[in-house]
Amino acid sequence: MTREKTILAAWSRFLGAHALMLRAMDAEMKAASLPSMAVYDVLLELDRSGGRLRIGELANRLVIEPYNMTRLLDRLEKAGLLRRERVAGDRRGAFAVLTQEGAALRERIWPHYRRLIVEIFGATLTARDAELVARIFGDMVGRLRDTVR
Repeated sequence: MTREKTILAAWSRFLGAHALMLRAMDAEMKAASLPSMAVYDVLLELDRSGGRLRIGELANRLVIEPYNMTRLLDRLEKAGLLRRERVAGDRRGAFAVLTQEGAALRERIWPHYRRLIVEIFGATLTARDAELVARIFGDMVGRLRDTVR
C-alpha cells in the first residue's frame, strides 16, 4: 500500500474508532447515572485553569464550536455546575466559572472516566503502543493547536 493510501486508511479507522469509543463511553457513563464526557471535559478544563476561563478560550481548548459550547454551558449553568460572569469593559465577553458543585461532580466522575479510558481506549494497546500514540497525537496537537481556530 502506498503512503497516501495508508494515511487515508489510518484516518478512516481513527474517525470510526473515535466515534465508537465516545459512544461506548457515554453509554457507560449514562448507565452509571453520570453526565456525558463532554460535561466532564468542560469541568476538567475549568478546574485545570484555576476555575475560570473566558468562554471562547474554553471552546478553543475543547475544540467545540461556539454554538455547541453555548448550549452545553446553558445546561451546566442551569444544573449549578458553573456560572457565567461578564468581562469588565467587554459587553460580549464572559467567563465560565466552576462552582463548588461542579468541582465536586468532576471529582466524582473521574474514577469512572479513568476506568473507561483504560478499558475502552486501552483495550488493544500495549504500553509501547500507548507511548507511540501519545507521542504522535501530542506532536499533532502541538503543531496544530495555535494555528487552527
